[in-house]
Amino acid sequence: MKHSIKKIFRNLSFFLLALVIFAGLALLSVFNQLNSYKKIDNLNNQKEIVSSLSNLSKDNLELMFIELNGKSKQLHIEIEKLRTLYDYNFAEKYILSNSKEYLSDLDKLSSLATAFNKEAYNYFYYEKDKNATATKEELEKKSSSLKGQIDSIIFKDITYSQRKFNIHKNATILVFIITLFGFIWYKKRLDMIYKDLQFLFHVNHKKHTIFSQEVGAISVRMNRKPLVTENPILLDPVTGINNLKGLMSAYIEKKGMKEDNFTSVSVLEIDNFSKTNKVYSQELTQAILKKIAFTISLHEQVADVIARTDYNQFTIILSRPKKEDSFKEMENIRKSISELKLSSAELGEINITVSGGYVIKPNNISLEESIRQAKKVLLHAQNSGKNKISQIKDLAHSEL
Repeated sequence: MKHSIKKIFRNLSFFLLALVIFAGLALLSVFNQLNSYKKIDNLNNQKEIVSSLSNLSKDNLELMFIELNGKSKQLHIEIEKLRTLYDYNFAEKYILSNSKEYLSDLDKLSSLATAFNKEAYNYFYYEKDKNATATKEELEKKSSSLKGQIDSIIFKDITYSQRKFNIHKNATILVFIITLFGFIWYKKRLDMIYKDLQFLFHVNHKKHTIFSQEVGAISVRMNRKPLVTENPILLDPVTGINNLKGLMSAYIEKKGMKEDNFTSVSVLEIDNFSKTNKVYSQELTQAILKKIAFTISLHEQVADVIARTDYNQFTIILSRPKKEDSFKEMENIRKSISELKLSSAELGEINITVSGGYVIKPNNISLEESIRQAKKVLLHAQNSGKNKISQIKDLAHSEL
C-alpha cells in the first residue's frame, strides 16, 4: 500500500505542534518551580522578621518603635505576596488542587502574625508599665507559634514539590518516548520519500518500490506518455512549440500542477495574416511565426501551455493565482509582439500585431469549449479595431 505524502506532512505538522505544546507546558513548569523558590525565600524572610521583632534593641526607644511598626507591616506584606504568588501557581491550583488547604494555612499564618505583632507591641510599649500583662515568655510563645506555622507551610511545600516532581518526571519520560518514537517513525518515512524522489530523477538505478502515492502517480504518468518535446507528432514543425494535439496532451499533463490557480485560455491571431491573403513570402512568413512563438515562450511558466493551433493562430493557457495576473500577462504578450522589428527587402519594415480573445476556464467546462469561447471573443477584438485583447465582458457590453 502506497502512502500519501500530503498526509505524512500533515501528521508531521501535528506532531511538531504537539511538541511545541509540551515544550510550552515544560516552560510553564519551570516558572511554577521558580514560584516555589520565591515562596521558600519569602517564608524564611518572615522567620527572620519574627526573630528580629523578638529581639529589638531598647537603647533607642524612638528607633525601636519605628522598627516595630515597619517590620510588623512588612510581615503582613510578605503574607500577601504569598497569596499573589499562588495565583500564578497553576500546577498546585489545577493539578494538586490544594487551594483550600494552602489558603487556609495562609489565613492561619496571617492570624498568628497579627497576634504576634500585638503581643510585641504590648511588650515593648508597656514594658515600663507595672500593670502590663505582656511578658517576654508570652512574646516568645507567640513567636514560636508563628514560626511553627511557617515551618509547617515550608514542610507542606516540600511535599507539594515532591508530588509535582513525580508528575513532571513521568510526563518527561512519556514525552521523551513519544518524541523518540516520532523521530524514528518520521525519519523512516522521509527517507522513503527522498528515495522516491531519487527514483524520479534516476539517481538510484536499482529496483525501487515506490513508497508514496504522489510519486507513484507521477511515475505512471511519465511512463504512460512521452514528453511533448520528445514526440514530433505533438510539435509544430515551423515554430517548434506545441501543435493542437500537443496542446491537449500538455494541458492534461500539467492540469494538476497548481489546482488553486485560475486557468485562462486565450487565442491570438496575427492581424492581416491568413492563407488566403499571402502578403509575405514563405521564408518571411516562417520567420514571423518563429518570432511570435519565441516571444510568447518568454512569458511561459511551468504550468502554462502554448501552441500554434492554426496557420495564423496561437492558443495560450495560463495558470495564475489571480485572474488579473493572467489578463495582464496576455496584454504584455500582445505589446511585446507589437514591438517586434521585422523587415524585408521588398516590403521594408513590417509592423506585426495580434488580436486576442481571453476567457477564464471554469472547472466544469472542457478545454475545447473554452477555446471555442475564446475564438468567439477574438472575433469581437478583430471587429473592434484589432491589436487588442478582448474579454467576455467586452463582448457582453457590445451585445447590449
